[in-house]
Amino acid sequence: MSRAGAELRIIFSPGRVQLVQEEAMGPAPRVLVTGATGLLGRAVCREFQNNGWMVIGTGYRRARPRLLRCDLTDEDAVKGLLQEYKPDVIVHCAAERRPDVVERHTEAAVNLNVHATSTLAKEAAANRALFLYISSDYVFDGRNPPYGEDDSPNPLNVYGRSKLEGERETLRHCPGAVVLRVPVLFGEVESVSESAVTSLWLKVQEATETCTLDHCQQRFPTDTRDVAAVCRKLSERGRQDPSIKGIFHFSAKEQMTKYEMAVAMAQAFNLPSNHLIPLTEQLAASTLRPMNSQLNCSRLELLNLSVEPRPFATAITDCLWPFTPDKRWRQTVFH
Repeated sequence: MSRAGAELRIIFSPGRVQLVQEEAMGPAPRVLVTGATGLLGRAVCREFQNNGWMVIGTGYRRARPRLLRCDLTDEDAVKGLLQEYKPDVIVHCAAERRPDVVERHTEAAVNLNVHATSTLAKEAAANRALFLYISSDYVFDGRNPPYGEDDSPNPLNVYGRSKLEGERETLRHCPGAVVLRVPVLFGEVESVSESAVTSLWLKVQEATETCTLDHCQQRFPTDTRDVAAVCRKLSERGRQDPSIKGIFHFSAKEQMTKYEMAVAMAQAFNLPSNHLIPLTEQLAASTLRPMNSQLNCSRLELLNLSVEPRPFATAITDCLWPFTPDKRWRQTVFH
């Protein structure tokens, strides 16, 4: 039996089961996660659910059971969604994040990355919800890293410009909002092509043919689980402290080219890498990308809102083992 105002909770740990009595809290805070079917959105939903939040996830083309289908470019649909579910926090992960696709389908990408963001920011302000907008290191040109939160953006491509416009719309319509800039992400993927990082796995496995990989552009591949934890910490603190607003940066600390990422993957799985050839000359590309858009993350760290990023070798192993032909990887996880 638990006394009034308290509840019993079972905690399991290796070799031990505890029954603890906790003071009953009020209703769980509610978070609305856009893009909940995507790479980052799935990790964000899981992080909040595992920490006692009520999660309302939205998707569109990939909407699935337990998620709400919502066209974020439909203003009336967005208004209705927020009025019905009344979230305390909105984490806006939905975006067209593939720079080459943005170049080819600019209007559709801008509708999602800019106009939908503007609508969500307005409605967040009207409903007094904390709004957290996910942005990108591609708002910088990569010529003078590392970049602090107050450094002047200068995006090189349409994707970077769309994310910068999304930031401006966010802060214009919802001055108390949080903008979180992150670099290239990887995580638990549904297919290896879902992330620019894990897609390199296909090159690693093609050991019979030589393969050239970029060894010029510097990247900071970051695990979505770490980004999700930062989103939760920002949300929890931001609900209590109105000074938590504006622009923040979060990034892993390991600097790697695509070639170095691929070699690290090969090493993690004890695979050969001598077929991978580093390409040290910058080739003409249809979409310009920053050479090194390293983010200075000191603001998060000073406020004790950061997390220690997972080492790349460990994190990429977590992501890729389901795609290995050697079933022994699966056995090491389950036995």
